[in-house]
Amino acid sequence: MEPSLGFPPVARADARILVLGSLPGQKSLSASEYYAHPQNSFWRIMLELFGIDGHYDERCALLGESKLALWDVLRASVRRGSLDSDIRRDSAAANDFEVFLKYHANINTIAFNGKKAEQLFRSMVPKEHYRHVRLVGLPSTSPAYAAMSFAGKLNAWAAVLHLDGMSQDALTAKNSI
Repeated sequence: MEPSLGFPPVARADARILVLGSLPGQKSLSASEYYAHPQNSFWRIMLELFGIDGHYDERCALLGESKLALWDVLRASVRRGSLDSDIRRDSAAANDFEVFLKYHANINTIAFNGKKAEQLFRSMVPKEHYRHVRLVGLPSTSPAYAAMSFAGKLNAWAAVLHLDGMSQDALTAKNSI
């Protein structure tokens, strides 16, 4: 079985928060878009928190304007289907975070979209590459993670994505304009 290959990062040089998934699922790979599965709540959360909407390219540009970057821990791995539990660790290759973080020096937080992304990152990426960056786990936006409601996921993501000083009031004002 051929490995699934990840996507390049969606990131501007001035990004402050890097959101990491594990590896794109089948729907995302087919569409060549992050979080393309219609039941994945990532883009819905971005809409609620930052007003990010529109076609994929527009959403990616708006992520950048919001100082958010998007990538995956893995650049490649063999995986049947889309479940993180099906990622074959023996075939997994991590992205180059040493280089990425050098070119994105404003990143102060790495937020993991789900436990598997955090586990893979902590086990595969040397600490010296991210020693000045805060690591934060978030509930997965995947439809496979049904143990938490959308409202619960939204609240957890809001708490983390506002770490960089952007208050809920500022977001509400920004989104009402």
